[in-house]
Amino acid sequence: MPGWRLCAFQFRQESRDMRTVQLRLRPRLVYPPPMKISLLGSCLCATVVLASLSCSMAQATDEGFVPIFDGKTLQGWHPSAQTGHSAASRHQSGGKWVVVDGAITGSQDIPGNGGILITDAQFHDYEIVLEMNNDFGPDSGLFLRSTEDGTAYQAMIDYHPNGNLMGVYGEGKLGGKPALMNFTFTDKVTVIIPQTNSPVALPVLPQSWPFFWRHGQWNELRARIVHNPPTITTWINGVKFMEWTETEKRHPDAGGIALQVHGGGDYTKQFVRYRNLRVKKLDHTTQ
Repeated sequence: MPGWRLCAFQFRQESRDMRTVQLRLRPRLVYPPPMKISLLGSCLCATVVLASLSCSMAQATDEGFVPIFDGKTLQGWHPSAQTGHSAASRHQSGGKWVVVDGAITGSQDIPGNGGILITDAQFHDYEIVLEMNNDFGPDSGLFLRSTEDGTAYQAMIDYHPNGNLMGVYGEGKLGGKPALMNFTFTDKVTVIIPQTNSPVALPVLPQSWPFFWRHGQWNELRARIVHNPPTITTWINGVKFMEWTETEKRHPDAGGIALQVHGGGDYTKQFVRYRNLRVKKLDHTTQ
């Protein structure tokens, strides 16, 4: 349409805990006054500047995070069959771990046999962020400072009936201490029951859960562990769900980061999926 120009942009900011920002443009056609065609260039320049600012804000929140999964291979990771979850194979295999569509995908390799996939590298104080899209059924977990036999502080990913997300559990030789959670699932992934044995109250209304947590889509999980005795903090989709401090030193200062497929049952045809795993190492000046 000659003689017309795009102007009067409407901007809307969509942000989840200020980590991602999108600027949406809603154009309106306006007939330009004489000799004002150059304003189109000014509007477009302003759009470019604002879009660049949006990208810079998103990048700033990720400053210092380094990928620990290349999206194509399991380089830098290895399975361990030393945990109690690998008893069905007599500790010969640690479950089945492959990369599918850019995600680490885990399942039992034979009925009842799970294990962990653990980083080759050791980590001390750090924050880890990842995206998760698991089937509702398998029991998984994010192991912090894990040993090869699976002793770790676990950020829970028990995505099944009576399970929990991002509570804190003492795995392996830590003997199930602590065992903290502020909700449990019912037999429906869309319905949760608040729990009261947690130092952090459930931060979302139970009736809002189906909107806050998007089953069948990618959701963000985050955990931080610092000091020893450690303080552990977890988040779901940018909302803090747990913060807890150990009272005594019961575990090494460093260990691997591990993902779990639980033993027992038959979960050879259901899967856990993780992608975009990134770590930011911390020290006492950044905590």
